[in-house]
Amino acid sequence: MKTSQSGLELIKKHEGLKLKAYLCPANVWTIGYGHTRTTQQGLVITQQQAEDLLKSDLDISEKVVGFSGNYNQNQFDALVSFVFNVGGGAFKSSTLLKKIKENATESEIRHQFSRWNKAGGKELAGLTKRRQDEANLYFT
Repeated sequence: MKTSQSGLELIKKHEGLKLKAYLCPANVWTIGYGHTRTTQQGLVITQQQAEDLLKSDLDISEKVVGFSGNYNQNQFDALVSFVFNVGGGAFKSSTLLKKIKENATESEIRHQFSRWNKAGGKELAGLTKRRQDEANLYFT
């Protein structure tokens, strides 16, 4: 599966676009739409480079989600957004994935999404909103 336009818009909305490298709340150098793998202090990119990095990062997140189970498009998009933000390793070992595989109730799965709202040990309103948006999309 591939991320739909609505999934892409969700990620872009919550990541925002920065063409100059910055330290995110988790103290990680970030650029473009949340790209971290090759980012370093002082890096500046173009809009097109940001789009290319996003596509590359999405490919990685899509593979992680694709290998974890079978989902409808909204579920897939929500989980790709989640993995894009927290990373594949965290997702694979998460209670969220465990609850999904157990076919847990909606409230249990929503609760697991909501637990992932901290960066650098601090609760962030932006992450709380992102997790709500992801859970809402997952259950649409």
